Amino acid sequence: MFNWTSVQRNVATACFACWMLDAFDFFILVFVLSDLASWFHTDIASVSISIMLTLAVRPLGALLFGRLAEKFGRRPILMVNVFMFSLFELLSAWSPTLAAFITFRLLYGVAMGGIWGVASSLAMETIPDRSRGLMSGIFQAGYPAGYLLAAIVFGLFVTSVGWRGLFLIGALPILLLPYIYFKVPESPVWLAARQRKESVALLPIIRTHWRLCIYMVILMACFNFFSHGTQDLYPTFLKVQHGFAPHTVSIIAICYNIAAMLGGIVFGTFSEKIGRKKAMIIASLLTLPVLPLWAFSTGSVMIGVGAFLMQFMVQGAWGVVPTYLTELVPANSRAVLPGFVYQLGNLIASVNATLQARIAEAHGNNYGLAMALVAGTVAILICVLVSFGRETQGIKISGAVSASPEGNK
Repeated sequence: MFNWTSVQRNVATACFACWMLDAFDFFILVFVLSDLASWFHTDIASVSISIMLTLAVRPLGALLFGRLAEKFGRRPILMVNVFMFSLFELLSAWSPTLAAFITFRLLYGVAMGGIWGVASSLAMETIPDRSRGLMSGIFQAGYPAGYLLAAIVFGLFVTSVGWRGLFLIGALPILLLPYIYFKVPESPVWLAARQRKESVALLPIIRTHWRLCIYMVILMACFNFFSHGTQDLYPTFLKVQHGFAPHTVSIIAICYNIAAMLGGIVFGTFSEKIGRKKAMIIASLLTLPVLPLWAFSTGSVMIGVGAFLMQFMVQGAWGVVPTYLTELVPANSRAVLPGFVYQLGNLIASVNATLQARIAEAHGNNYGLAMALVAGTVAILICVLVSFGRETQGIKISGAVSASPEGNK
């Protein structure tokens, strides 16, 4: 990283910040589910439908903004994307009814869906090939960093500004636009492809690599159950099942999101030495012995330790995902296809919050049991799926067309 040019550092910073602030806007909601349920006179499971719909429409955003980024460039579409998700976050604060709130979160989900694919392709196509594992970990660390920021803002401001004030704060990512405009250039790989007038048609690529696409969607469904299944209802688990005060919930969330950031960077960097597949499998397997401490221990200290270890491993596995998907797909589809399959996986996993809430309510509000069932199952599935996938370590993409991915070997 220290050998990167100033331009490469600016791109890395902007892409990380976009994903971090996008995640910040998403995770504000998970901290105020119970507050929203009280405000709108309903139950938590009903409010959690807004999470489900946000995740469900993200493939639409990935397809829309990804296709635009393939045609018009990564940088301008990234700016449009940031403006859109900031706008709908602002409108969420003004929701007069639960139906209006859910509608704004649905529109926010479309905008959110585009960020990951566009920002990750811009980052991966700009930084040196030898640093892709590190950049993958840094970029994906933006997700828990956004969760961390949401935890800090929740702990500091929820009692003074309420849930509406938190969503107003969530509109601040719009301040990224001047930085991107003045400091971030277009992807050199996209510029080279435009000069060669390469086709960016998506359907022929999907038809040619349909088995790879199905594999990636199933894998990303498991990964999204892994992530959302260990994060979205955890603040509710802490507040409702254990009765912790907002200050305690905030401190625990801060700790496990610091762990998540470290895990992504550690395993992302580790994947450059041992391979993408081994890094993801090791991280996923290590969540299994942590499950009892994470979901069934008592007391804030032990729960905090369990949460720290769990998110270090979960997001450690996730830290390899951006570079793995980028390396798997053809060069002329990196802005749309990785993000699209990622968000299709999100669509499948969008039922997670409502599913876990229903399981918990059916077992006396035992959120720990609901989360453990999901996390343990998908950890094993990820290991199996990754073992059948193709190793991509060492593929060259910067300024050149990468090797054509031909199924999973």
